[in-house]
Amino acid sequence: MERMVTGWQYRMVSAFGAILAVFGALSVANHPMAQSLFTTHVPLFNRLEVTVLGGDSLVWALTLTVLAITTSLFPLYKPQPRRVLDTVFLTQKRVLVGGLALATLGYFKWSYRLPRATLVMTVGVLGLVLPAWFVWIRRRPTDDPDRLLLVGDDPEQLAQIPTTTSMPILGYLCPSVLSPRDNAEPAADGGLSVSASSHSELESDSAGQPGLERIGGLSRLETVLVEYDIDIVVLAFRHADRAEFFGALDACHAHGVDAKVHREYADCVLATEGTVGTLVDVDIEPWDPLDHLFKRVFDVAFALAGLVLAVPLVIGIAVVIKLDSPGPVLYSQDRTAGFGDTFSVYKFRTMIPKGESAAPASDSENDRITRVGRLLRKTHLDELPQLWSILIGDMSVVGPRAAWTEEEVLLEADAPAWRKRWFVKPGLTGLAQINDAKSTDPRLKLRYDLAYIRRQSFWMDVKIVIRQVWTVLTDLWVTLRRGN
Repeated sequence: MERMVTGWQYRMVSAFGAILAVFGALSVANHPMAQSLFTTHVPLFNRLEVTVLGGDSLVWALTLTVLAITTSLFPLYKPQPRRVLDTVFLTQKRVLVGGLALATLGYFKWSYRLPRATLVMTVGVLGLVLPAWFVWIRRRPTDDPDRLLLVGDDPEQLAQIPTTTSMPILGYLCPSVLSPRDNAEPAADGGLSVSASSHSELESDSAGQPGLERIGGLSRLETVLVEYDIDIVVLAFRHADRAEFFGALDACHAHGVDAKVHREYADCVLATEGTVGTLVDVDIEPWDPLDHLFKRVFDVAFALAGLVLAVPLVIGIAVVIKLDSPGPVLYSQDRTAGFGDTFSVYKFRTMIPKGESAAPASDSENDRITRVGRLLRKTHLDELPQLWSILIGDMSVVGPRAAWTEEEVLLEADAPAWRKRWFVKPGLTGLAQINDAKSTDPRLKLRYDLAYIRRQSFWMDVKIVIRQVWTVLTDLWVTLRRGN
């Protein structure tokens, strides 16, 4: 995210703005017209009397509210880049904390001067005004140039990239030890000199142009993003499948910083459509923020409802698994999450415990599947424990299917662009699943997954879930009929 001011100046301006917002919100909530409308037309509060504070009561109310709200907002006074949605959620959460603190004081008769209707209206207004304030204050004026940082391990790219952009480059981050075949010459400060790495590509630059400054190693990326208020990061890795590559993308995503890559590596990332030139914009946030909000609310509601309704079924399945074959009830496996991270996914055990093969195989070819396991797989009930992963945020209801980390290597060999799936959370179901595209055909599965990523919306998720639920019910009905 961009900012207008930094350091202590930012802290003072942001805090002062928060104080003004509190004064404004309390003034609105204390106005006779607002009191009358709120205590007349809002359910649960329409039995309260109109209470307009004045004199010492108003002074005490302002003092307590300013102290409670501005103190709760303390984490936001630190000048740290964040995505817009993260800033909004964090601000609203901190406002709610301040409101609960005021309510607690009122419960113990320490803040009786702040009536309940006034408190609720004040917190409501601040929940709208303060997020807008903290988003706005992070935006730099248009005449302030963007700052660019190079991150990577390829000196040739680090030398060539400055010739493709007119933006000021702060410096670069790279490992302290580079490959012996790298032809870079050390600069006076121990870093890599741009002019030393590839003279011919830089001949158009002014004579005597100094080399780029090496700011530090790759481990300092997040610190540098915050400390130097970076706007754009250009990744210059020799191999785009390195863990550092996706780790850097993850850091850019977390701090709301734009990312670019050399066009040579565009096949490994989600590139913004219509990008031209040597540097390609990485579509780190391929979905609209509002879609993210609806998606998370839908995920939590779906997971909670599913876990509550499935409790008797979960107990029954656990008992049957224990009676059918020796071994644990649940089975865990490391799966790939967003930006190449990993998490443990849990499923009901459907196979005899022993060594696994990473090669994708169909159920009919696997002789380790138990009798109960075949039934659970046919009815998709083995995936019920994944509702917990959805609830805690490791997964989503809809998204690309989470692949086993060991299996990823084999899938990437057949589908080189497989890592584009890493830009979104894995899902319990998805466009590929409802179209019966399996890991045995990774290219077809990848096409469905990428089509979902590009077209994703709340209503598309709902349609996919409806189709998946219908498929599960159909498979369950067929299985029960055959059993009879």
